[in-house]
Amino acid sequence: MNYTRTDLALETHESFTENAEQLQGVKVVDKSTKDAKITHVIIETDNAAQKMGKPIGNYITLQLPDLRYIDKKLYAKICKQVSDEIKVLIEDDIEKPILVVGLGNRAITSDSLGPEVVDRLIITRHLFSHAPEMLSANYASVCAIAPGVLGITGIETEEVVSAVCEKVKPCVVIVVDALAARSIDRITNTIQICDTGICPGAGVGNNRREISEKTLGVPVIAIGVPTVVDAATIAEDTLSLAFSDLAEKLPFDEILHSGKISKEILNFTTTPKEIDILIKKAAEVVANGINFALHDNITFEDIDIFVN
Repeated sequence: MNYTRTDLALETHESFTENAEQLQGVKVVDKSTKDAKITHVIIETDNAAQKMGKPIGNYITLQLPDLRYIDKKLYAKICKQVSDEIKVLIEDDIEKPILVVGLGNRAITSDSLGPEVVDRLIITRHLFSHAPEMLSANYASVCAIAPGVLGITGIETEEVVSAVCEKVKPCVVIVVDALAARSIDRITNTIQICDTGICPGAGVGNNRREISEKTLGVPVIAIGVPTVVDAATIAEDTLSLAFSDLAEKLPFDEILHSGKISKEILNFTTTPKEIDILIKKAAEVVANGINFALHDNITFEDIDIFVN
């Protein structure tokens, strides 16, 4: 398990459980409904945070049905559940603007979740000054940016977000980014929501400066959807399946070190061939979850008015 990576706190905790290891300082609460499996992982101590490789905080994971094959009624329920879980981490009294940051490279499909979500948000901050007649009391002040990536802009994402925060002075920052998962089954149908911030590029092992309350001075909620898995994960799963009926089976690390598999495989990540469709479906659910969480008593028709 040392060769596979995951950004999901739930999967990290599951790895300890699978190895029968006791992990003190972590609380796991099942909040599942008939429509989605919802799990809250709360890391409470520094020791647990060190072992998990994640900061102290709350991590909410929603495992959803395949978004390509659900009807409108179930789709609406799922968007509402995502909204409810976002609200768990947002204080009720919101007066200042909320800043949403869509991380990622729009030109790379598996990394385009953040910009795709921003495209589907109800953006209102400017309307409070320039067209207040368009707004009713149930709309919050929301602004958003998709700052791109360092390789294109030459500017660290954290620097861009910090500069915007200094000007806008938001009460909370919501950051959306693509993640990496351990399980292929969780690609694009799992959403993680946490209050610990995020390191852009972590999903592909290219960590940049973290975006968190420590760096921005305001609460940061990170919303992520896994879009890639390590090639090593697929190799391990394939070998485990191939050797499952044999009496003698080498652990994956022994097979790796035997020279039968190149270590170069550890440098690759992979994504489904339908990733363009899957990203759009996931982005729609995340965006609608944010819209419903930030604006009171709105409908899908209201979202269409602003977005389309």
